Amino acid sequence: MHLNYDMPLYRPPSEANNLIIQATLGCSFNQCSFCSMYTEKQYKPRSLNDIAQDIQIASQQQPDTQRIFLADGDALALPAEHLLNILQRLQSAFPRLTRVSCYATPSNILHKTEAELDQLKKNQLSLLYLGIESGSDLILKKITKGASQRGIADALHKAHNSGIKVSGTVILGLGGTQYWQEHIDGTVALMSKAPVSYLSTLQLFLHESAIKNFKTKFNEPFESPDDIAILKEQHRLIANINPPIPVIFRSNHASNALALAGVLPKDRKKLLTQLAAAIAGDKPLRPEYLRGL
Repeated sequence: MHLNYDMPLYRPPSEANNLIIQATLGCSFNQCSFCSMYTEKQYKPRSLNDIAQDIQIASQQQPDTQRIFLADGDALALPAEHLLNILQRLQSAFPRLTRVSCYATPSNILHKTEAELDQLKKNQLSLLYLGIESGSDLILKKITKGASQRGIADALHKAHNSGIKVSGTVILGLGGTQYWQEHIDGTVALMSKAPVSYLSTLQLFLHESAIKNFKTKFNEPFESPDDIAILKEQHRLIANINPPIPVIFRSNHASNALALAGVLPKDRKKLLTQLAAAIAGDKPLRPEYLRGL
């Protein structure tokens, strides 16, 4: 027997070698205009019986599993009791388990009580992947994120206070050529007051099926920035962020023109030097044919 995933199946790049258990199907929000990941699925929680069967099969095949990612779009949308049941089953089935992670949205963090988050953390849910996208309220509205700068900040503080690490992502290029400063400055403001353990930048890459919806919801002509403009966005972001806790920073996602890695604020100067070299044409960019989602 083997796990029969409900496709398509997505996971963060850092979860590539880890076991995936589908706790939900689709995304509970599924309205972000730039995203085409779950447009073919209707959100629904999977039954505990089905999840238990998957856990049993996986435990027989991979008994030494240490890290598990709960798919699909945001398993944290599940009621705390339901999610806790899954976590306890995972701990029983995998004695070497050290970490469970999942996607999350700001709203489903905020809808959990502090006591619920504390309990989930005690049962090994220790990392959430959260699409921040932007810290600008204008951009968040234009992409139909269903969140505000204040709401995202509150969610990040709430997760941090429960000891749950957050890996946040920001999408460069979301403001187009006309709102790029608004996009970056709002993001700087957010990331300078709200704690995350990890921060990654992606470069805007619209699947063909999402282009029309994205441009319609943007509600005015959208001009995509070129690679140099994107690098200038990233330079402005890194130069001005003053995070409340040290942040492991990466831009190694396949969508990026330039891969960067460091810790902010400690490695700020090194990262800015690399960016300046790329902007000047002295450092090669990732070829177009090697980029994607």
